[in-house]
Amino acid sequence: MNRTVPLVLAVALFMEQMDSTVIATSLPAIAADIGTSPVTLKLALTTYLVALAIFIPVSGWMADRFGPKQVFRAAIAVFVVGSVACAFSNSLGAFVLSRFLQGMGGAMMTPVGRLVLVRATPRKELVSAMAWLSVPALIGPIAGPPLGGFITTYFSWHWIFLINVPIGLVGILVSGRVLPEFPMQPTGRLDVAGFVLSGLAASGLVFGLSVISLPALPPIVGLLTVLVGVAATVLYIRHARRTSTPVLALGLFRNRTFRAAIVGGSLFRVGVGAVPFLLPLMFQTVFGLTPFESGLLTFASAFGAIAMKFTATTALRLGGFRHVLVIAALLGAFSMGVNAYFTPSTPHGVIIAVLIVAGLLRSLFFTSANALTFADVSDREASQASSIAAASQQISIAMGVAIGGGVLEATSFFTGTALGLDAFVNAFLIVSCISALAAVPFFLLPPETGANVSGHGRRRSGTGDGQAQAAE
Repeated sequence: MNRTVPLVLAVALFMEQMDSTVIATSLPAIAADIGTSPVTLKLALTTYLVALAIFIPVSGWMADRFGPKQVFRAAIAVFVVGSVACAFSNSLGAFVLSRFLQGMGGAMMTPVGRLVLVRATPRKELVSAMAWLSVPALIGPIAGPPLGGFITTYFSWHWIFLINVPIGLVGILVSGRVLPEFPMQPTGRLDVAGFVLSGLAASGLVFGLSVISLPALPPIVGLLTVLVGVAATVLYIRHARRTSTPVLALGLFRNRTFRAAIVGGSLFRVGVGAVPFLLPLMFQTVFGLTPFESGLLTFASAFGAIAMKFTATTALRLGGFRHVLVIAALLGAFSMGVNAYFTPSTPHGVIIAVLIVAGLLRSLFFTSANALTFADVSDREASQASSIAAASQQISIAMGVAIGGGVLEATSFFTGTALGLDAFVNAFLIVSCISALAAVPFFLLPPETGANVSGHGRRRSGTGDGQAQAAE
């Protein structure tokens, strides 16, 4: 397959995925420079997530209306402008607004980039292409904290954002040359009411769950915001049923394969969202490691994610989507639960080995689930599918962080003790059980699901060898 397109998209998505977490270890330095507290500055983290939640639902309509290539390049430009604005911010208000601008660009980059890949790639080559795209999505959030700590310690926090400028400019130029042109799709008028309701629903849930787990504001604010998000979700569902061209076409959930991919992926992503939050916190508060040391340990899972690139296509060809996703979900959830048995005396070599295996399993799961999302979806529906997938991703990750943080708080409250190892044991076991439930929707699928993408069973028909090799 032509690897140029997924590699160009992957570099841009790595920049966006990494930036969403890179400032976590730099909050004290940034807060000191702009005259605020690190706890208050956590609003910048949630503001970025809120911007993603608001604008992801409309990304599909934008791509159809103006062309996915043009929207993707414009999204990089907006992201770069937001990055420069962050670097030159000298107050809390300016920094929060700059992060919101960054989030607007990031909201378009991920779903539209995935849409470009789906439309540019034959279905039989989609798994291999998705493998290239899944790696930065998994490595970015893991690489963010140690990289942010390194840049802040040895250079200046401003370079966390300024480094995006040359990467973004190269991305705009190269994507203009290598990404194919796609004809604009008939879209009709923008569903303004649906845009408002979907934005309220997604941002309410993401912001509320983030506030509950990152208490920069009183928890009651987070709870009320979640309730607003739930109410807006109900109103949007009613609205979408009465609208011919809703901003998010919920009718796609009638597609059994698509529904399983979204539901299963969201359940598994609860654990994936919680683990990067819980592990560094445990390493620092219980094990006594520095932020940089804990970041280096958690980065070990990135090597597993990279190794998966060489196994996903073969695994799906041999086992098919149903079997691979069930096994990856169960083993991936088990690897999350193993974190509960780490202690300060556990050798770092053992921790690194467990995290590498966990990274491989998570990467295999998401490469497969992302490809399955589009397996039975037409090119015309791909933009809507990509928007729904991206929105569900943000909500489920925020839910994972909220559940993990909630279990820690609840354990401390009921035991009447400070945050200790027992709280983390409970949190890891609970989120791993939730992630294991992801196996259920995939187990209910027919064995031949997505065979046109995975190549599973083609060998028996006598046509599979060449097609399977093409997919690799």
